[in-house]
Amino acid sequence: MNLLEAHDVTKSFNDVPTVKNVDLTVRKGETVCIIGPSGAGKSTFLRCLNQLESLDGGQVYIDGELIGFREHRGKLHRIRKRALAAQRRHIGMVFQQFDLFAHMTVLENVMEAPVHVLKRNRAECLEIAQQLLTRVGLWEKRDAYPKSLSGGQQQRVAIARSLAMQPKVMLFDEPTSALDPELVGEVLDVMKSLALGGTTMVVVTHEIGFAREVADRVVFMADGEVVEEGPSEQVLSNPQHPRTADFLSRVL
Repeated sequence: MNLLEAHDVTKSFNDVPTVKNVDLTVRKGETVCIIGPSGAGKSTFLRCLNQLESLDGGQVYIDGELIGFREHRGKLHRIRKRALAAQRRHIGMVFQQFDLFAHMTVLENVMEAPVHVLKRNRAECLEIAQQLLTRVGLWEKRDAYPKSLSGGQQQRVAIARSLAMQPKVMLFDEPTSALDPELVGEVLDVMKSLALGGTTMVVVTHEIGFAREVADRVVFMADGEVVEEGPSEQVLSNPQHPRTADFLSRVL
């Protein structure tokens, strides 16, 4: 079953196309990694999936629900911000920067959205937060503030915070790009455990080793288009398109 479907997604800035008619399907429990050179439109496409960037064309569906629009008499109409915010609850996103609330402890950061957005009782949210912080190896840091944590620890808290909303799909936008090299592994290990646990994930990444090990499929983008996609081992070890081969020869 396809949990995420993107059809003909298009996005331009100042009349310059950044994402050009991109299609993507992701099955429930599948991990898809999107790779490609800088400026390929990868992050913009990811932001289009949850309407952080409004679409210029195309549609995105999460679990069969059209995101950002409603259909009426054969035409698409943008939905209001409150309705869009309700849809985004089903889409977790982890950014390059951690964006934690500096004035809140680790535990408060993870509990904030379930308590105030989902309106769940604090006891239930505390239990979920404990499970998630234990899962990412940071329960002992629950009373710490973000400034006292390493970058890798902050990113793990950001992952736990997104998971606390119990999203249907997790989007990762180069989650290790802002980390020192020695901290990258601890974040990738958490993401590997999520993949093994059946979390549906779309990951924009430059970590080719991670994509090879974890991804069910790899999508290579260049100039705003999908150039090649397929099983990770096929795309990464035996690319069929010259642009994919050239890119991999440069980064490996």
